[in-house]
Amino acid sequence: MYEDFFAERLNYLRVQKKVSAREMSLALGQNESYINRIENKHAFPSMQIFFYICEYLNITPYEFFDTTVYNPIKLKELLPELSKLSDSQLDVIANLIKEFTHQ
Repeated sequence: MYEDFFAERLNYLRVQKKVSAREMSLALGQNESYINRIENKHAFPSMQIFFYICEYLNITPYEFFDTTVYNPIKLKELLPELSKLSDSQLDVIANLIKEFTHQ
């Protein structure tokens, strides 16, 4: 069960970052099929490699496991841009988000 979740979450986050499994494996200093093996549930990373994976994805371990945040990578990209907006611009964005989420 946890292996399934881990493999699926890793795959999802890697795809959101728009990086291949091979590229990510090599960037982590592993053999070229390492991430592919994790995503196919043939391997499981050590805690140290898991931390490297999170660092590579630019997320925290908490964000990796937090499924209430659909795309933590994109959210982190948006926050600096949102901080540049005025209160009225943020209100427009907030209302737009509410429309999308039906709240």
